[in-house]
Amino acid sequence: MNLRPQRQDAPEINLAPLIDVVFLLLIFFMVSTTFKDDARLAIRLPEVDAQASSAEEPDWLRITIDQDGRYDVADRTLPDRTAASLKRALIAALADYEEGPPLLIRADARTPHQAVMTAMDVASQMGLQQVVFAAASDPPSTEPDAAP
Repeated sequence: MNLRPQRQDAPEINLAPLIDVVFLLLIFFMVSTTFKDDARLAIRLPEVDAQASSAEEPDWLRITIDQDGRYDVADRTLPDRTAASLKRALIAALADYEEGPPLLIRADARTPHQAVMTAMDVASQMGLQQVVFAAASDPPSTEPDAAP
């Protein structure tokens, strides 16, 4: 009779099949996941309340963008539409202010989106943090008033 304890071999855990299953699950979830389609988002643009505007306006630094994407900084029209010339004009306009003024961007309704984004990017590079967009409270009516 053998009373000595017998040594049992340590069980081996083979991880290769486990890794294969995890990779298959990962691939399955990556393929079956649906991503949100941003083009289908229904957005509602904000409306302006004419009564909410304050009577006292701060001293704004104004950028006006026309429908062709031309910039006008502090009532000075820029010679071209590049970000570099807009940056130079903002540097010149900021020399008139002691601290960073709030920036008012006035863009035509038909202004290319890229022109507005360029103005916002240049303002961000210049360190202007208060950016406001101008909006009309009531769009002008093109039809004459009809009598009932």
